[in-house]
Amino acid sequence: MRFDLIAGFINPKDTEKVVKTAKKSGATGDLIIQGKGSGLDQASFLGMSIQEKTDIVIFIVEEHHTQKIMNAVTEECNLEEPGNGILMVLKIDRVAGLSQQIKKIRENLNTEQL
Repeated sequence: MRFDLIAGFINPKDTEKVVKTAKKSGATGDLIIQGKGSGLDQASFLGMSIQEKTDIVIFIVEEHHTQKIMNAVTEECNLEEPGNGILMVLKIDRVAGLSQQIKKIRENLNTEQL
């Protein structure tokens, strides 16, 4: 199996919706880190205005689910609107410690139409 890491910089008011949407689309777990950003006069990073509080949401997902998760979260959480969040994908070369998730992913892959 090959995995991707989806990382999101999300407005805290939308974090729960992002996590629920990602899980409905195939994510098996999540990590949420509370962060702080600072900037001068409406500063932005990659099009997202820097707010005092930002949640960093991380998912490790099987690569077949990556696009489905990205599309669903982007649409459901209006990420194309300025200030709502940013998602990015990083390829994972190796991973350990996902034995429970791998069992669930295999079950899902057997029942899903990819």
